[in-house]
Amino acid sequence: MPLTRADVDRFELSRRRLEAIAYRLLGSVDESHDVVQETFLRWQAADVDRIEVPEAWLTKVLTNLCLNYLGSARVRREAYVGQWLPEPLLGGDPLLGPAETAEQREAVSYAVLTLIQRLAPKERAVYVLREAFDYPHREIAEILDITEAASQQILHRAREHVAVPPNRPAVDAAAAQRIVEEFLAAATSGQTDELVRLLTKDATAIGDGGGKVPARTGGYAGAVAVARFLAGLFRPGAAKRATVGGPPEIYAWTANGDPAVVAVVDGRVVAIMCLEVTAAGITACRTQANPEKLRRATQLWAITDHGGPLLVM
Repeated sequence: MPLTRADVDRFELSRRRLEAIAYRLLGSVDESHDVVQETFLRWQAADVDRIEVPEAWLTKVLTNLCLNYLGSARVRREAYVGQWLPEPLLGGDPLLGPAETAEQREAVSYAVLTLIQRLAPKERAVYVLREAFDYPHREIAEILDITEAASQQILHRAREHVAVPPNRPAVDAAAAQRIVEEFLAAATSGQTDELVRLLTKDATAIGDGGGKVPARTGGYAGAVAVARFLAGLFRPGAAKRATVGGPPEIYAWTANGDPAVVAVVDGRVVAIMCLEVTAAGITACRTQANPEKLRRATQLWAITDHGGPLLVM
């Protein structure tokens, strides 16, 4: 039987939550939309009158579709040109999902989204459902067809692999602005000592250009190497302007709850550098420059009151 308007409305009540779960599991907005659409098709084909708890049914279908997708995505990502990084979401994006608790905010941070790429699909699912959405182990077990004990063990292993630095400070928009302003002042000062002072000794810098924008595959490690790279990156030049199609305007913003440097050319977001900040300093700079992973950021930027740039390169 075709879905009634009420049946469609029941699905739409869960859409935003389903999209947020899928984004955390897949790290891609387009892929998340694809699996949510496939979940809707499964809902359309089901005898929905016999489904007692639609939210639980939809979550189970979506999660298992994501696990299947991750299996096939592994092959695609092995052939990916350069470093693969998740798609960042600018502050205010509804796909960021719930952020009421420290665990929920941490689970969608860019650092964690990058780290969970190392997890096996089922570990990733347990981690996301528990840490980001506070599902009890009983429900996770039902979603994944495992025991509660197995869910608890998987979460323990996942937490060991996703070892984020302790004492990460909470960052609001004002704090992010201050951090990025200080970071950019040091990066454009011409003195790498200023940058080294802001970085931890084991700081890293990596970028994802997707083979479309130049990005060093292995990245940089160590405060001095990262500082030299950043000083060169933020040095204006004709070649850089030609690569991105004009002089980039540089803004301070947040992405996935972390301070972020946003580069914009003619209203188009061309790069987002997410700064992982700890009590000891900036420990990682992760830059997304693949145009295919910045389309949503550009759409949100167009309707956001972002003020003037901090500098134009």
